[in-house]
Amino acid sequence: MRPLPSRRRKSHGLSLGVFALCLAAARCLQSQGVSLYIPQAAINATVEEDILLSVAYSCHGIPTIEWKYTSNWGVQKIVEWKPGTQANISQSHKDRVCTFDNGSIQLFSVGVRDSGYYVITVTERLGSSQFGTIVLHVSEILYEDLHFVAVFLALLAAVAAVLISLMWVCNKCAYKFQRKRRHKLKESTTEEIELQDAEC
Repeated sequence: MRPLPSRRRKSHGLSLGVFALCLAAARCLQSQGVSLYIPQAAINATVEEDILLSVAYSCHGIPTIEWKYTSNWGVQKIVEWKPGTQANISQSHKDRVCTFDNGSIQLFSVGVRDSGYYVITVTERLGSSQFGTIVLHVSEILYEDLHFVAVFLALLAAVAAVLISLMWVCNKCAYKFQRKRRHKLKESTTEEIELQDAEC
């Protein structure tokens, strides 16, 4: 005959089963972790434009969101915050950044120096994190070059107009001078003829 299992053994097996179930649930939740969606991974902009670096995330609880800027000159932290709290914006980007609870940021009046890689890191309270990158290329406005060419051409036209006016004035002066000279020459010729007639 088999011995009957003790109550103590049953409760121990039951607690191990509950513990395994909780562990599996925790692992399942942790494996879901943070998901990050970046609708536009590359952005082209012109100088003085306001740019939205748009993202969306989903996770359990309130995460910590951090944006960094990476370029040839190194890595620079832009901002860090938890949705619903005040953002900790770096001195270099004060008054140039606006944060949104979905993790997006807006950069005001971008310049060519703002071109580079913008890295967002979303870190969950449990420690899992996800990062994504947006490439920003800022170019100068073509109209500025055209404006320079237009001003240069206008300056050349003004110089040409002044030269033409000076040539016209010089021509008039030369004509008057020749006219006076002819008149004097004519008078002197007439006087000579009169003198010769008087001598005869």
